[in-house]
Amino acid sequence: MLDERKLAVLRAIVEDYVHTEEPVGSKALVDRHNLGVSSATVRNDMAALEEEGYIAQPHTSAGRIPTDKGYRLFVDRLTTIKPMTVAERRAISAFLEGAVDLDDVVHRTVRLLAQLTRQVAVVQYPTLSRSAVRHVELVTLSPTRLLLVLITSTGRVEQRVVDLGTNVGDDLLGDIRARLNAAVSGRQLSEVQSLVVDLPTSFEATDRSVVAMIISSFLETVVERTEGRIAVSGTANLIPFGQEFHTSLRPVLEALEEQVVLLRLIGEATGPSGFTVRIGHENPYVELSTASVVATGYGPGDEAVANLGVVGPTRMDYPGTMGAVRAVARYVSQILAGE
Repeated sequence: MLDERKLAVLRAIVEDYVHTEEPVGSKALVDRHNLGVSSATVRNDMAALEEEGYIAQPHTSAGRIPTDKGYRLFVDRLTTIKPMTVAERRAISAFLEGAVDLDDVVHRTVRLLAQLTRQVAVVQYPTLSRSAVRHVELVTLSPTRLLLVLITSTGRVEQRVVDLGTNVGDDLLGDIRARLNAAVSGRQLSEVQSLVVDLPTSFEATDRSVVAMIISSFLETVVERTEGRIAVSGTANLIPFGQEFHTSLRPVLEALEEQVVLLRLIGEATGPSGFTVRIGHENPYVELSTASVVATGYGPGDEAVANLGVVGPTRMDYPGTMGAVRAVARYVSQILAGE
């Protein structure tokens, strides 16, 4: 474990390298930072940091740059995450509050996150399995067809056309709607099957086949799709960092086109208050071994229903990026909670 002085030197190297894009020398550290020690002491500390693998010399006679191990220790020992300014918070709130539905929320969020961080932003749509039923609506399309609309606690809307093959009166339809909502409103989608499977038996025998068809369509609607849905924005933000990826930017961009890759990258966030930060070779894909991922969960209340985050080079402003990701996640969570 590094002592506090060497940790301060490492922190200064990371901050300077992120800001200047240039390898950092001992003289620059002494000039820019109040380390309270001589250049000779800083050189000794840098030598020790290099020997332990926290920094590296990219070429002879150059200063030092952080390694993945150095960035990891820097992130793990962060004492504060850069907060958003009052103006930034107001801008985030105003931009997101203008959304009209869940799709609009997700697309506004991913664009905003890309603009704030100047990285590639990824936002996962809320998954059905983590949502609760807010309301079920049955809308008559014709005497024998209706539209079943499921609205979840996260604002997600699912629709399904039900062809009943027989006329259904308004009174019966209203009764089905009322009993179905009484049974499932506020309940997790993962538990609704057991709540409605016997519902047809509570109706008159002549109506049970119609009720059974509606319940069957409802259960098909709440079944989780195998594929997750995501939105991506800001891939062009990586172009200025192209030289920082060891081979070329193309493999990185190709990896980011794969939905399963993105879902795995952001899919292990620990919840609305926690972060997943993967640095360089910690990523599960070799194409992203020179990239970093910062992700967190979002959702109404304390439970995350989906994740969002950013992908960028390892030379990333981690405190600022984590602050932006956290702030956006909080605002989206508040919107989904109806606050």
